[in-house]
Amino acid sequence: MSYVSDIPAATPDVALRHFQHRLSVETDCADVHAALAADEKDFVLLHVVGSADAFNRRHLPGAIHLPHRLMTAARMAEWPADTLFVVYCAGPHCNGADRAALKLAQLGRPVKIMIGGITGWADEGLEFA
Repeated sequence: MSYVSDIPAATPDVALRHFQHRLSVETDCADVHAALAADEKDFVLLHVVGSADAFNRRHLPGAIHLPHRLMTAARMAEWPADTLFVVYCAGPHCNGADRAALKLAQLGRPVKIMIGGITGWADEGLEFA
């Protein structure tokens, strides 16, 4: 028996709930890029870490620089309550997107993390602004 099958796979109903949940809180670089390219931006893309200078040097097209430490109820009131926010940070080695997602959820805002962050975007060969 291999390590792959040593622990039995989840039942389909357990797997369904698991993957639906993951996709409800995560998106990826390819899906964000496809939405931007098709002009189907039904979310606000937030660059949630780093300085303004770092953001100005390299960020995702259409992103707004809003570090998680600056997210307040008053600041987020600039958008309708049902606005979906997609947050990203430097990449898998950074937890800034997790911190931002937590803050937004605490503020009652819909949020997804773009897994991979800037590193994933670069790995996909996608253009930066």
